[in-house]
Amino acid sequence: MDKIGIICEYNPFHNGHDHHIKKIKEMFPDSSITLVMSGNFTQRGLLSILEKNQKADIAIKHNIDLVVELPFIFATQSADIFANAAISILKRMKVDYLVFGSECNNAEELITLAQVQLNNEDYNKEIKKHLDSGTNYPTAMSKAIQVLTGKTINTPNDLLGLSYIKAIINQKANIKPITIKRTNDFHSTLLGTEISSASAIREAISQNKDISNYVPIEVVKILKEKKNLDYFKLLKYKIITEGTSINKYLTVDEGIENRILKVIDKCNSMEELINAVKTKRYTYNKLSRMFIHILCSLTKEEVQKNKEIKYIRVLRFNEVGRKHLNKIKKELDVPLITTPKYYNDLLEIENKVDKIYNLIISLF
Repeated sequence: MDKIGIICEYNPFHNGHDHHIKKIKEMFPDSSITLVMSGNFTQRGLLSILEKNQKADIAIKHNIDLVVELPFIFATQSADIFANAAISILKRMKVDYLVFGSECNNAEELITLAQVQLNNEDYNKEIKKHLDSGTNYPTAMSKAIQVLTGKTINTPNDLLGLSYIKAIINQKANIKPITIKRTNDFHSTLLGTEISSASAIREAISQNKDISNYVPIEVVKILKEKKNLDYFKLLKYKIITEGTSINKYLTVDEGIENRILKVIDKCNSMEELINAVKTKRYTYNKLSRMFIHILCSLTKEEVQKNKEIKYIRVLRFNEVGRKHLNKIKKELDVPLITTPKYYNDLLEIENKVDKIYNLIISLF
């Protein structure tokens, strides 16, 4: 039986995700699918519209066999850190293939470009040159690749795919990357065909538009009970009361706390705050992640102590997933958690941020 890995956030689960899973089943009819999924907070610095256990239940209903959680510390960082932790989990879960969406849909080309990033001495020089000019990291990466290879890679799934492949190479993981053509615009906030981006669906939800053509019926039912998860007032209170000491939190760097404190009193929404603070270097998503770290009190010291995966937390599994777990659990070098009784400092952070998420939900 082929063992397939997926890395996803499902914010929310939509028809494109269902298409992804169905394509995998077409390619690998006799297979098990393990999903590494971020929990209640996402890599773009957003609160998950669906609670993580709801997402896990939906995944199992749509032919995922095993759902494991990507811890908050890794799930809310840059693409390389996000990818490295997710691959670390999939390596331990003994998957054979990683299948991900890609705009170019050319795994071999992405592998070649990832090797340039890792092995070409001029790559880091090019990155530094662009960063020093004030360019953000994803743009600097895209420009460096073009200078060295003549290839243009600037779409989000391809850039994330490069991060996955670099992690596979660095970890010497026996995982083969396979791409599925990404057909819709990841950045678009407009609903299109039956497969629309999660960004467009979230925007439609915020405007109370009908999304029933774009997500499975069970997602529609859950989202009917959801309201806009606006945590801005909690964040504003925390920033005002802590002042410059917010620089102890992850990604609050280079004196940006002073820029935040200058504008916080005048801002009345996350949108206003981010637009008042952002620069070429500090992108919308980077700032969104930073504000989540402030909200959840994730310190640089905590992250320094927890750079590696320390456990694998299982959220859901079916019978196929159970059999897979039984085959690999004795070979795992970290604890496999299926009950809340286990404790370590990384899991304690996870439990804390889940409580914060549930608090925000309770306010709406």
